Amino acid sequence: MTDDPRLGMAITHRRYVPHSHAHYGGSLVDGAYVLGLFGDAATDLGIHSDGDEGLFASYSDVQFVDAVRGGDVVEVTATIVRVGTRSRDVEFVARVLARATPEVRASAAAPLNPPLVCTTAKGTVVVP
Repeated sequence: MTDDPRLGMAITHRRYVPHSHAHYGGSLVDGAYVLGLFGDAATDLGIHSDGDEGLFASYSDVQFVDAVRGGDVVEVTATIVRVGTRSRDVEFVARVLARATPEVRASAAAPLNPPLVCTTAKGTVVVP
């Protein structure tokens, strides 16, 4: 439906990525971390759009565009792009808003301007 008020509805979450989540050289965090954040945003979106957490049925596309590192501040946005009878197609984007700068000092960090797109995805959520 093109006139459905849920179409275009979006939810945004922000999260600090602890250094303890970095598992790889260069303080890299595995891609599953961001997919978990996408799932949390989809759940929140379902609560706001349909009054139900829903069930994440599938991803149709996932693109790991750039790295996520321990010490990053990541923002994920989930947007409903199609409303079906029981399903919702959702587009996701994750951006790094700030990044640790240990070369300055151990606890230093800086905002990224512009933010860095790190992951995009498309998926389907099913609601009862």
